[in-house]
Amino acid sequence: MSENPNGDPDRRQSPDNDPGEPRPFNWRGLVLLSLVLLLVGSALMFRGEDRGTQRISYPEFLQLLDDGVIDLNRPIVATIRDGTAEQTLSGHYTGPVAGRTGQEFLRFRTTVPLQIERDEIIERLRAKRENFALTYEYDSDTFGALLIHLLPVLLIVMVLFFIFRQQMKMAGRNAMTFGKSRAKLMALDKNRITFKNVAGVEEAKEEVWELVEFLRDPKKFQRLGGNIPKGVLMVGPPGTGKTLLARAIAGEADVPFFSISGSDFVEMFVGVGASRVRDMFEQGRKSAPCLIFIDEIDAVGRHRGHGLGGGHDEREQTLNQLLVEMDGFDAQEGVIIIAATNRPDVLDPALLRPGRFDRQVTVSLPDVKGREEILKVHIKKVKVATEVDLARIAKGTPGFSGAELANLINEAALLAARKGLKAVTMDELEEARDKVRWGRERRSLAMNDKEKAGTAWHEAGHALLSVVLEDFPALHKVTIIPRGPALGSTMFLPEGDTYSMQRKQAIASLIVGMGGRIAEQFFTNDISNGASGDIAQATNLARHMVCDWGMSDRLGMIKLGEGDTPVFLGRDMGRSPNYSAATAKLIDEEIKRLIDEAYQKAEEILTEHKDKVEAIAEALLEYETLDGAQICEIMEHGSMKNPPQGRKPPALPPLDPATGKRKEDAKKRDDRDDLPPEFAGAHA
Repeated sequence: MSENPNGDPDRRQSPDNDPGEPRPFNWRGLVLLSLVLLLVGSALMFRGEDRGTQRISYPEFLQLLDDGVIDLNRPIVATIRDGTAEQTLSGHYTGPVAGRTGQEFLRFRTTVPLQIERDEIIERLRAKRENFALTYEYDSDTFGALLIHLLPVLLIVMVLFFIFRQQMKMAGRNAMTFGKSRAKLMALDKNRITFKNVAGVEEAKEEVWELVEFLRDPKKFQRLGGNIPKGVLMVGPPGTGKTLLARAIAGEADVPFFSISGSDFVEMFVGVGASRVRDMFEQGRKSAPCLIFIDEIDAVGRHRGHGLGGGHDEREQTLNQLLVEMDGFDAQEGVIIIAATNRPDVLDPALLRPGRFDRQVTVSLPDVKGREEILKVHIKKVKVATEVDLARIAKGTPGFSGAELANLINEAALLAARKGLKAVTMDELEEARDKVRWGRERRSLAMNDKEKAGTAWHEAGHALLSVVLEDFPALHKVTIIPRGPALGSTMFLPEGDTYSMQRKQAIASLIVGMGGRIAEQFFTNDISNGASGDIAQATNLARHMVCDWGMSDRLGMIKLGEGDTPVFLGRDMGRSPNYSAATAKLIDEEIKRLIDEAYQKAEEILTEHKDKVEAIAEALLEYETLDGAQICEIMEHGSMKNPPQGRKPPALPPLDPATGKRKEDAKKRDDRDDLPPEFAGAHA
C-alpha cells in the first residue's frame, strides 16, 4: 500500500473511503424496492383467493343456477368486507375439467351486488331447494385495505428518499453546510504565476512586493515598530491585471492563499453571507499567516443605507460581519485581505478607513513602456517574424489595458493562421489593433454607389480637418469599409500618451466632428443620419467643457451637475440639480454656441479646400483605405505618389456543382499543411 507525503496510508485504493468522489445512483436498489412493494400489493389484493377457485361473472352464476349445476347441498358463502364495496358469493358447481373425462365439483367465486340483488338471489336459490339459507362471512381487513390505498404514496416517498439520499452523497457528507465559506485554497504548484508574468504596473508591484517581504520576514519590519497591514485594496479599470497581480502575490509569498468572489457570500438564505465571512476568517486564522483575496468586493461592500427598501438586508449583514472581522474587538493578526474592484466610489466608507484596508493600490492603464512590456509577455506564446516592432505597436495603442493587449496578440495570431502564414507579421498586428479598437471590417455589407460616395465624402471631411488643424492628434487611417457599427471610419492615434486635454484640443475635436456632415452636404446637397455619432460625441464634449472643465467664459470655473458617475437610485431620489433654471438655460446656450462656432469654422476650412476634399473622396472610392501619409500627399500634391499596393481580399472560390461545396485551391491546401503546430486548429 502506498503512502502519501504525510505518512498516512493512501486511501484512494478504496472508493468507499473517498468522500470527494460522487457515488453512482443506486438504481438497482430502487427497482428492487419497487418490485417488492408491487408484489406485496398484489398479494394483498388476491389474498383471499384459492388456487383452485374460478372467478365467474354474476350473469354466469345465474346461468349455472338455472342450469341446476350449482351444488346446493354445500353452503354458499356470502363474504362481506368492511371498508369496501366488494361482496362475493362462493360455492361449488359441477362442470367439466380440462384434460379429463366426466364431471367434477369445482369451486367458484363471483362478485354480486348483494345489497341490491339479495332478495332475488335467495328467491332463486329457494326455488331450487326449499328453505335454502346463505351463509354470511364478515372479513375485517382494514389494515390491508389501507395499505393498498397507501401503496402508490409509499412508492413515491421511497423514490424521493432515494433521490435525496443520492444528492446528499454527491454533495459530500456535509450537504447542509451552505453556511460554510466557499474560499478556495490556491495550489501554488499548478499554473504558478509570479511577478515575472506581470508587466506594465511597476508601482503596484513595488507596493505589494513590500507585502510579500513582510510575510516572508515579519521581524524585518517589526524591529522598527511596524505592523502587518490588515488589508490591501486594488483599484483600477477593468482588464488592468488586478486579479493577475493577486495571483502573482500568491506565487511569490510562501503562505496559504484563499481566493473567493464577492458574489459568493450572499445567497437567498438569510444569514448565509455573515456565516460564510465568519467561517472564512476562521479558516484564515487556522492557517495564519495567510492571504485572502476577495475579487469584485463591490458586490458585498456597497455603501450602506442607499437604494430602495430597508437598510437591514442580507448584503448589509454580510458587510457588517466583514467590518467586524477585519477590525473588531476580536481582531487578530496574521490574516491579510486583498480585495479588487473597479468601482471604489460605491464602497462603504467604513470599509476604506485605515485599520481595515490600510493601503489602496492603484492599478492604472499602462503607459507606452508598460504596454511594450505587456506585449513582450504575451508574444512569447506566439511565433512572430523578425521584423515585428513591438515598440511601434505600443505607441499605437494608447489607452489599451492589459487584457486588450493580450486580445490583440491573439487576434493577430488568428489572422496569420487564416492567411496561411508561418509567423505573425506587422500587418497582422496592425489589423488586429484596428479590429480590437474599432471593430472588424464588414466587407459583405452591400451599399449602393450613392451611399458609398456619401460615406467617402463624409470621411474625407474628417480627414482633411484633422490634417489642417495643428491641435489635433495625428491621422492614422481613413477607410470607407464598414467596420463595427460605422459605415466608414477616420482613425486617429496620438504620438504619445495624453493625460489631459487643453481647450484648443477640445475645440479642434469639435471642429473635426463637424466636418463629416459639411463635406457630405457638398456632394449630396442634402444631409443624412450618418453624422449621428459625431453629433453625440460633440454634444458630450461641449457639455464637459461647460459643466466640468470650466472652459466657458460666461459660466467660469464652476462645477455644474452631479457628474457622469452612476449613483444609487436611493441616493439620487428627491435630489435636484445644484443649479437654477436660469443657469440651466445658460448651459444650453453655451453648449450650442461652442458647437455652432465649431461648425462655422469647419465650413470655412472645407469650403476653402473643397477640391482637396473631392480628391480624397475619389481616392477613397478607388482604394477604400488610405493611411495618414497618403492623405498628406493628396493635400500637398493633389494626388498620391505612392498609392496603396495592398491586394484586395481574395474572392470566394466557386461552388462545386457535384458536392455543393467550394473548391479549395491545392496550393493553399499545401501551405496549410506547413503551418506550425500552434496554428493547426485555427480556421477562417
